[in-house]
Formats: sequence, structure tokens, C-alpha cells
Amino acid sequence: ANTTDSSTVCFIIPNLFKFTLRSFHFSLEERLAEAVTPLWRMSYEKQLQIKYEVQKKTLQFLDAHLIQKKCLQQPNSQNQQQLSFPLLPTMPSPVLEGYRNKSTFSVNKGPDGNPKTVGFYIGTGKGQNIVCVHADHLLNLPEKHKQVATYYEQFIQQSPLESCILFHKGGHWREITVRTSSLGDTMAIVYFHPQNLKQDEIQPHKESLVNFFTRGAGAACQLTSLYFQESSMTRSTNEQAPYQLLYGKPHIYEEIQELKFRISPDAFFQVNTFGAEALFKTVRDASQSDKSSTLLDVCCGTGAIGLSLSKDFKNIIGIELIEQAIEDAKYNASLNGILNCHFLAGKAEVILPQLLLPLYPSVPHVAVVNPSRAGLHYRVIRAIRNCTSIRKLVYISCKPDGEAMKNFIELCGPPDPKKKLFGNSFVPTLAIPIDMFPHTLHCELIIIFER
Repeated sequence: ANTTDSSTVCFIIPNLFKFTLRSFHFSLEERLAEAVTPLWRMSYEKQLQIKYEVQKKTLQFLDAHLIQKKCLQQPNSQNQQQLSFPLLPTMPSPVLEGYRNKSTFSVNKGPDGNPKTVGFYIGTGKGQNIVCVHADHLLNLPEKHKQVATYYEQFIQQSPLESCILFHKGGHWREITVRTSSLGDTMAIVYFHPQNLKQDEIQPHKESLVNFFTRGAGAACQLTSLYFQESSMTRSTNEQAPYQLLYGKPHIYEEIQELKFRISPDAFFQVNTFGAEALFKTVRDASQSDKSSTLLDVCCGTGAIGLSLSKDFKNIIGIELIEQAIEDAKYNASLNGILNCHFLAGKAEVILPQLLLPLYPSVPHVAVVNPSRAGLHYRVIRAIRNCTSIRKLVYISCKPDGEAMKNFIELCGPPDPKKKLFGNSFVPTLAIPIDMFPHTLHCELIIIFER
């Protein structure tokens, strides 16, 4: 979490308004809360309204562009802010506090200068004013995450190895990720920079870590799994730097809508478990399948969306880049006795064009996409656009005003031979904001596109 070093803290709600919350000096804890959960001082009703207005502003931009390109008709209403398709009120999160099931804590210099402080940081490297602040007061973090972070700080402070703040300046102990489930499982993943240490030199420190969290003070965390990843990169996949299970079970488990899901260290899963239930139900209602069609679940993660919709479609085909997540998805299908789901590992832009060729064009199919903030690769958009058997697209975006907007425009714009977009354009027919991140500016937006 980064914010300005100024005592005046400003928040920008994209394309909507900008306001100064306070002009007096905040404590470090308040500054961190304002950076991570900038809406925490507001009533929840006000938060939902703000998120609705933000999504509306984003969709007005899309609407105006498509009307200009004559892909949509101008609404009959005289109100220029009226959209040409419905935008429903923001759906609230069932849980408002401690809802995150995954948190990553940084290691950096604390207010007292201790370089082995575990928390979230404020300030910037450019401004040379980074301060790592304990996150015990943040509303969106569960107590278990805070507890593990506290004990990890205690461990690294007694370790003879230094923390790794800047890679080129040495040090070893880095971030820690905590994953929890509603079933009571807790997974901790410790990230470690090996620098020039050999494996036999690292081994005693791994053993010390295990001892601390199993027989030492950290045993209070009651970890289900303790993982260790050695890497000299900021982020590494399991293929680049394997996750080493030091203690406990290799997976944790979650349950949603009477389905059980296995989760690996780097597998994607919705960060708000109870909010995910509302999300999956909304996607099911929006899909409206006649049970003879195929659902293409692009960026499927551990298969949660596809599996939750398996009774509504003849076949489910999921695609995901992370191989470990696909292994989880296949296992989850077997675990729940679901036979009509098939999962493929690889780049969607490579797999999807080949996959769509044999789809029978007379049967209307549905695609669900849930990409990262970077949106979908243009080849994925092109494959969906040119596959005429896909009649409906459910697009789930956590940042619709970013790269995803390019996706929307290419899906709905006129045919463009230069971009090899030949299929009939999609039209947005419904938008549903879902608050998966209370007290923050973030919101999931579901947009239904139809031919």
C-alpha cells in the first residue's frame, strides 16, 4: 500500500470526484487505514452508493463510445446520464469486516527504524520515506492473518539473517502470505531471497522456521500448511521457483454453495469467500442456459465458477495459465463428483482459438471471463468475437476503467478487418456491481454482453 508522504491525504475516485478527507496530521496507523481502506470512515450504504456512481461513470464512457460508433442506439430518455442498458444497484458483501481470505504482508523499516517490521508500508521509494506499519487495525483483515504476521515478525527479529528490503543490498527474509478458509484452515507462505547462500546453508533456517511455528511461540497460529519459496525475483510461479512444503498438509480447503475446493499456494481464489457465493449466484442467473450448451470458463483459476454452474450446462471447459490451479480444478471436479467439467492449462490466447473451432454453431454457447486487471489478450477477444456460436459473454472485471475497457470496445465495436474482428458485435445488456471489497474503492463489475 503506497500513499503520499504529505500529511494531507487525498483520494481519487476514478472519473468521479476528488476530495480531501483531512488537513491535519494523521497517525501512521490512520494513514495506512486511509491508503488500504479509504472508505472505512463512511457508512456502508454510502460506500455502496459511491461504488455505484463509479461504475456508472465508467459505463457511460463505454455507452457514449458505442453510440458514437453507431453500435448502440441513443436512449429515448432526455437524461444524458441515462445508460442504454440497465445498471443494477451495487450488491452488498455479506461480510463487512475481516473478509479477506488472502493477505500478503511486507517486510521493511518500521517507525522505529527496525528493518524487520512486518506489515504494510506507506510512502514511496522515490521519496525515500517508506515506513512499514503494523496492520492490526485494518478492518478488512481477519484476526488470524494479523496473528501470523505478528509471529512472523517475532521469528525474523530473532533470526541471524537480515531482512531483504532491496535485492541488491542483500538480506533474505521477505514477505509472508497468509491464506485462510471458512473451514478453519490456515496456510502461510514465507518468501526468501537466497542471495549467495547454498542449500546446506539455507536448510538450518528452514528448520528453525518450522520449529518456531510448530513447537515455538508461533505454534499459537495452528498452521495447516507452512510453505517456503526461494526466489531472486519479485514474483515467481511454482514452475520458476517451486513452493516447498515445510510442514503440514499440501493444500487448504474451502466450501462454497455445498461444493468443496482444494487450494494450492499460488492458485487464484476469490478473496472474499462469502462475497464469492453472491458472485457465483449472479453469474448463474445471468447465464440463463438451456442446459444444452457449453460454458467456456476463461481464467478459471481453481474452477470455482465453472463447477458452481456445472448443473446448468451440458459441458464446462475451463482454461487457466497456472498449472497448479488447473490441477486443483481437476481435483475439485473429482472431489465433488462432477463429470462434465474439463480443464486445460495454458495461455488462453493459444488454447481458445483452437478450442472454439469445433464448437457446433447451431447451439448457442456462453463464455465467462474473469481476467486480472490487465484484461484479456487481444487474441482471446478476437477468438470470442469471431466464434459465432458464442451468443452470450459474462465479463467479470475488478477494474473496468482500465485495460478491460479496450476489451469491451473490441467486443462491441463494428467489424474491423485490420484487427481481424469479423464476427457480429456484442451488445451490453446488463451490468451488476458486486462489492467484494468493503471499505475500499474496489468493486467487481459483471457485464452481460449478447450478440
